Amino acid sequence: MKDYEKYVLWLDYFNSELKRNDGRRVPLSSATRAPTLEELNEACRRLNLQPVPEKARYPNSWAKESGYVSVRKAKPKQALIMKVAKELSSVRGQAQRKQGQPQQVKKR
Repeated sequence: MKDYEKYVLWLDYFNSELKRNDGRRVPLSSATRAPTLEELNEACRRLNLQPVPEKARYPNSWAKESGYVSVRKAKPKQALIMKVAKELSSVRGQAQRKQGQPQQVKKR
């Protein structure tokens, strides 16, 4: 049953590897390269949108694995997408910083 109280935000909306015609909804400057469902879920969680992640295939590119999160309606959808895109790049940046930091050795 379709839930009219929620927006569906597909991973493809934020993927910088896609063209606008292929489903990207944010400008390249705000897009993230190959975002993951976990990153999108974390970005929505940080914005208190109560995300519900689902693995699925984006209708425009059904041959490729993808996913989406359902979030409660808060703003006009495009404004919400832009806010999530900004937070998604922040999530990606923090993950990259954690990977790049050398482990600190405790001195006794």
